[in-house]
Amino acid sequence: MNIESYRDFCLSLPFTGEKTPFDQVTLVFTVMDKMFALTNMDRFESVNLKCNPEKSIQLREEYAAIIPGWHMNKKHWNTVILDGSLHDDLIKELTMHSYQCVVNSLPKKLQIEVEKFHTSK
Repeated sequence: MNIESYRDFCLSLPFTGEKTPFDQVTLVFTVMDKMFALTNMDRFESVNLKCNPEKSIQLREEYAAIIPGWHMNKKHWNTVILDGSLHDDLIKELTMHSYQCVVNSLPKKLQIEVEKFHTSK
């Protein structure tokens, strides 16, 4: 997976956006303006993804390329190293999990709006 295909995947999710709030190379993907993924645009070597705490531990034990979130809350974020050892489908699945974790933390009114979009398709 390259940065272009990853970006296309993230932006295909409902109510997503992108921005560079930290610097010119850190690309942040958001749902309803809440961050669910961030990566370096110039060196697409890893992506930080939100994850529920129990699943975070399980993933870190199962995959050497998944480590506690670099510069993030280690309980709720993982860094997924893009060294080719993880299949693109798993990276997409983990990104979807991150997206859903953020959607689940939104106010109920916004959650309903996202859910309506999913059910209308």
